[in-house]
Amino acid sequence: MSEEKAKLELQSVRCVRGERLLFSKLNFQCPAGTLVRIAGPNGTGKTSLLRLLVGLMQPQEGLILWKNEPIKKLKEEFWKDLVYIGHLNGVKDELTARENLLINCEIGEHPVTKEQADHALAMVGLEGFEDHYTRHLSQGQRRRVALARLYLSRHAGFWVLDEPFTALDVKAVANLANLIAEHVNEGGIVAFTTHQEVPIAANNVQRIELTGGRWLNGRMVKKTRFGRRGGLIMFRLFLVVVRRDLKLALRQKSDVLNTVFFFIVVVTLVRSESDPTSSS
Repeated sequence: MSEEKAKLELQSVRCVRGERLLFSKLNFQCPAGTLVRIAGPNGTGKTSLLRLLVGLMQPQEGLILWKNEPIKKLKEEFWKDLVYIGHLNGVKDELTARENLLINCEIGEHPVTKEQADHALAMVGLEGFEDHYTRHLSQGQRRRVALARLYLSRHAGFWVLDEPFTALDVKAVANLANLIAEHVNEGGIVAFTTHQEVPIAANNVQRIELTGGRWLNGRMVKKTRFGRRGGLIMFRLFLVVVRRDLKLALRQKSDVLNTVFFFIVVVTLVRSESDPTSSS
């Protein structure tokens, strides 16, 4: 780990994906030696938050600081302090499991020995697969090759892990949980998501719960299925349809009750989306 202590801080961070506001005014500080668990239902922005933390996305508002400096200014200095394992495993099909680790560490300017790489693979349950090309491995095994990097990355102050315990057996889960706890207790910061309740014996644990709501004037506003723009589009489409149906109704004397009912439903959706006094 670098000599300067790890420190992560988010200041009023706002994240929007497409037309959806995932979260806003997100603030937290993580000193060295902090385990950060990011929780929440699917679709609330957990993976988006991880991508913000590593600089793969930029917030619409706010700052993300590493060691008191914005990460977008630090660039290579920040990346050397970072290990990110997302949904994509980041392993190369044309390399063996061992070669993936050796080359990855070489690129990161922290070369390791063949024996160290083999030990890391054994810790994730891949003993005997060192010389297998990763294109011949299952998705679960490829995931383990990626996770083996953590055993060779104790120098990095910041680990960001998206569902790290997926596809691991009981022993590998226990090994990884112990490794994460050791890294945190030695002064690192680990931010992760998981759907599994895995005990990690870290001394300092923070939990960030994402709800997926929109914040307006400090109050949670209930989201609709369509979103604001989607509701307005539906409303405009409806106006086109209702004009057509009313003309047909006048000509054919058909029942327009269904049309009127649909109009009421759409108006209700649009109003609930745009009204900041609604509550979740």
